Amino acid sequence: MTLDEVTISRAILSEQSRIMLEYLDSDCTIVGGGPSGITCAALLAEEGIKVGLVEKKLSIGGGMWGGGMMFPRIVVQKEALRLLDHFNIGYREFEEGYYVASSIEAVAKILSAACDAGVQIFNLTTVEDVVVKDAGAVEGLVINWAPVEMTKLHVDPLMMHSKVTVDATGHDSVIAHMVKNKGGKLEIKGEGFMWAEKAESNILMHTKEVFPGLIVTGMAANAVGGENRMGPVFGGMLLSGEKAAGLAKKKIKA
Repeated sequence: MTLDEVTISRAILSEQSRIMLEYLDSDCTIVGGGPSGITCAALLAEEGIKVGLVEKKLSIGGGMWGGGMMFPRIVVQKEALRLLDHFNIGYREFEEGYYVASSIEAVAKILSAACDAGVQIFNLTTVEDVVVKDAGAVEGLVINWAPVEMTKLHVDPLMMHSKVTVDATGHDSVIAHMVKNKGGKLEIKGEGFMWAEKAESNILMHTKEVFPGLIVTGMAANAVGGENRMGPVFGGMLLSGEKAAGLAKKKIKA
């Protein structure tokens, strides 16, 4: 078989154009490909919900790849073990209540589950703004290529519509800040000091719809809620992603 360079290019352009056109209108768009975002995406898609995930970086997985200080291991508490089991992630008990897993395996297997379930991932894509109209709810996202933002080029964006948007952008809570900065009634209290027990205990309380059409999850939820950070313990991230998926599903199916 001979290979033609133009055919290779045409295949890539035509297939990705087809997918982008299809996902300009989704049930749920998740912004941020960290642990809570990919967990939320995988669980929603497993329910047959059309999910797009927007990530500004080249790689997906957020801070979980690096484990703790580049030691590729994470800690998960007992309450979240069922999610490790759900995604077939191996772990072992370190001490009572503390379970250790490979950060690399965790990212790879959750991502694999998300892809298998039908999640479409748009990496190297940044969100410039949100779409809010007369209904007073987030109805979509204003997107551009991440390198355009990085190089400060003046290139007009495109829009994606979705029934529900999930802010999974971590400590920066980017989408929540966009809503607040444009006059949306959304209080952002800011992230507190490191306190693993408090942060993990309260993250589900902060995982909620904070503005019509906008759900926060993971560290974005804690940052909006004024909660502490927790470091390389990831049970709360997984459980927060699960709760966000449940909230999004309920709104989509309503």
